[in-house]
Amino acid sequence: MATQASRAAARAMLSPAVVLLLIWMIVPLAMTLWFSFQRYNLLYPDRAGFIGFGNYINFVATSGFWEAIVNTLLLVGGVLAITVIGGILIALLIDQPIWGQGPVRILVISPFFIMPPVAALIWKNMFMNPSNGLFAEAARFLGLPPFDFLGQAPLASIVLIVAWQWLPFATLILLTALQSLDSERMEAAEMDGAGPFARFWFIALPHLARAITVVILIQTIFLLGIFGEILVTTNGGPGNASTTLTYLVYKEALLDFDAGTAAAGGVVAVILANIVALFLMRAIGRNLDA
Repeated sequence: MATQASRAAARAMLSPAVVLLLIWMIVPLAMTLWFSFQRYNLLYPDRAGFIGFGNYINFVATSGFWEAIVNTLLLVGGVLAITVIGGILIALLIDQPIWGQGPVRILVISPFFIMPPVAALIWKNMFMNPSNGLFAEAARFLGLPPFDFLGQAPLASIVLIVAWQWLPFATLILLTALQSLDSERMEAAEMDGAGPFARFWFIALPHLARAITVVILIQTIFLLGIFGEILVTTNGGPGNASTTLTYLVYKEALLDFDAGTAAAGGVVAVILANIVALFLMRAIGRNLDA
């Protein structure tokens, strides 16, 4: 009886937060769904009217839609490849007993605490500026012409910027998993004659599999919504070379003032993100059951 009363009291105390969370999530989603079926231009709100699935058709038929899908996948895939591989290498490095290990770890995770627009501005003006950036000065020092990263390789440049921001996150997760590895297994393998690469490939890497899957899941969900770095550096250009699905929704809403088509694009983006999240969650479930 006492247990039932305590559970009821716990539910009663949690219910206000749950209701507030539901309102915070459901109301914007419901408004987005409603606008996605309306012909609604921000410049002519008096001409609003029901259009059915016309906004979805318009969004898919928008110039640059499929290019935005490809750019989104390339952005996510490129960042994941850099952060997972780089995170493993850095985790292996800072897990070793080295001098100044504490300050080194702080420096490694520091980029994660920089706001995305600020990080993008730093990379755009201090590193990638073809006139006076550090990369341009290094190229001139080597006798090479400066390379316009954001003009000639915009998507790759954004991948580099975003990967620099997310690399500390992957490193922390992978370092934590690496430190949970039983050192006796590594010592036994070393005594049996296994070299460093063999110990990593057959012992450390399988142990890191779950942590790698978690890193991929969490980062993918956030990377699908990357926006600030693109807005600050390239504005989706040149042309649509660095336009992602999220930035395409922004263009429809605030540059073309078409709230209906933008809402439909937002719904499409949410559906795609949930499909990816569901796929990754199943992959994690299989990994954990293994």
